[in-house]
Amino acid sequence: MTTTLHITVESTADFFESALSDLQALDSDEEIDDKYVLSLPDENALERVLNAKNLELLRTTATENPDSVRDLARQVGRDIKNVSTALNELEELGLIEYETAGRAKRPVVWYDDIDVAIPLTQDGSDSTGIAHG
Repeated sequence: MTTTLHITVESTADFFESALSDLQALDSDEEIDDKYVLSLPDENALERVLNAKNLELLRTTATENPDSVRDLARQVGRDIKNVSTALNELEELGLIEYETAGRAKRPVVWYDDIDVAIPLTQDGSDSTGIAHG
């Protein structure tokens, strides 16, 4: 089974509105979408998170299963300090996790795909007012 991380670009108000809606649905014993979602406030944050160097780290981690941060840095040909800093930022956002492997921390990507949703209009609808999903 494929696990997908969904990244949305939405205002803080929209994020909390969606979260409140999910909580109300749970309270009413309704089912909610079983999705893993990372909400980012704007396109600049999205660009920082999914820049080419971070995507390389995520892809290499997912495909090569490095034994440590040092091993990953070697595989991508980058300085360990820069890789470590980038991985720590990705961990804070939940895009990677660390497993302890002896004295080393082994980065792990827990999803197979990333799906990005960027609204082009204020409310996610097109110019006809029809929402598409």
